[in-house]
Amino acid sequence: MRLSIERQATKITPDLKRVVARFFFNGDARAKGIILKVLEMSEVEVDITITPILRDFSKRHRNITRIFERHAEKLRNLFLAMNIDYSGVEYKKKLLIGSFFTNEFSIESAAFFNPSIVEDVDQSGLEDGEKRVIMSFRAVGEGHVSSIVFRRGLIGKDNEVSFVPAGNYVDEPEIIRNAVYHKETFFQNAVSIKLPDSVMNEVKGMLPDTFEYVALKQAIREMQQRYQVDHLLKRNLERLLWLGDSYYDINFSLDTDISDRVIFPYSEAESRGIEDARFVKYTGDTSGVTYYATYTAFDGITIQPKLLQTRDFYSFKIMPLYGEGAQNKNLALFPRKINGKYAMLSRIDGINNYIMYSDKINVWENPQILQTPKYPWEFVQIGNCGSPIETSEGWLLLTHGVGPMRTYCLGMTLLDLEDPTIELGRLKEPLIIPNKDEREGYVPNVLYSCGSLIHNDELIIPYGLSDYASSFATVKLDKLLAKIKEG
Repeated sequence: MRLSIERQATKITPDLKRVVARFFFNGDARAKGIILKVLEMSEVEVDITITPILRDFSKRHRNITRIFERHAEKLRNLFLAMNIDYSGVEYKKKLLIGSFFTNEFSIESAAFFNPSIVEDVDQSGLEDGEKRVIMSFRAVGEGHVSSIVFRRGLIGKDNEVSFVPAGNYVDEPEIIRNAVYHKETFFQNAVSIKLPDSVMNEVKGMLPDTFEYVALKQAIREMQQRYQVDHLLKRNLERLLWLGDSYYDINFSLDTDISDRVIFPYSEAESRGIEDARFVKYTGDTSGVTYYATYTAFDGITIQPKLLQTRDFYSFKIMPLYGEGAQNKNLALFPRKINGKYAMLSRIDGINNYIMYSDKINVWENPQILQTPKYPWEFVQIGNCGSPIETSEGWLLLTHGVGPMRTYCLGMTLLDLEDPTIELGRLKEPLIIPNKDEREGYVPNVLYSCGSLIHNDELIIPYGLSDYASSFATVKLDKLLAKIKEG
């Protein structure tokens, strides 16, 4: 008999009004033509054109003039190529030029799902039994491009989850690319880019032991010139450059609400989307609490696991994950070290759950199988649904299984605290299966979560509904543990 759970009435659905103003560019030739046309306009014509734009869009964005300025700045190289002094261009003409290179992207227009939940940094001013939480979601917009978005919520004394209303604006962060790469570590992950050893060694030979992104870009451009007839080789060299582009920092303004902040695909390796961020509150280092998230970057061809790091949800550091164990989706970090090593779950073959240990948080080798599909509802594949949760009885691991009709169900496993390769128990039947109100959506019959949390002796599970919206379920912790041990 299946364990009883409580589904909450709260549902979070996509909001078409959540738009971000992004840089829009469709080629040098057309851009130069637009710039010249605007520069030929009189002051009166510019005023007549820009005024209604500012009036209409200032209500939709926090600082639309700053956005236009920033997007105009991105065109400086074209002004230089046309022998035009950018600094001498009138301010309103710069704004108008910037407006032609801006478009709105509705970040949630298609779906809002695959939630993750962690304790908020700030727990002040609450009553006993309450907890403030930060939730991340996978927001899907035009072209099925995914991004990471946030909401702040409150778990009440009765474990009902409520949300602070989202802000009126969506803001992109400042992006900083200033990483220094270590050659040996960098090229460990490059083996997935299917370059001939001879070509890879040529690139290595052009770089010092430590190098910056600019040096890598110069080396690859020289190699592409050398092999310009081989289009496949040129493409793979470009992907090597994308790998270098995968290291960056992002900073949001301190005057943004957390719901205003969107982590959009900012590198070429992420160009087709950022999927399924699994956030965890990590307490395994002496430096204090750090929040990590593993996520999947997709460029339309290649999947690249990545790691996001933050302490305050304003500033984030992003890097790729390396190694044999970081070759597919579904990575989830344990919330502390185990026997002195970082620990991670993965699913490198798309079917089974793996576990691995490392001295470095971004290098993962020697994965070993932890779980294989055991019951019919997980025969197709089994995977984690976020980071394991530490309890006195063991590591509580929420899983997903895929069965007949590609139906996704949520299950639960208990792992040994000191040696999580030991499975202490697993639910024979799913904990949550799609019901008649949850099975219709963008992808029918799918329930999926990227992280859960224990509060007031209950497990609170946020989960995505058929890859469209999100909701919550709760289950008593003592009853859950007892049921798992029966297996």
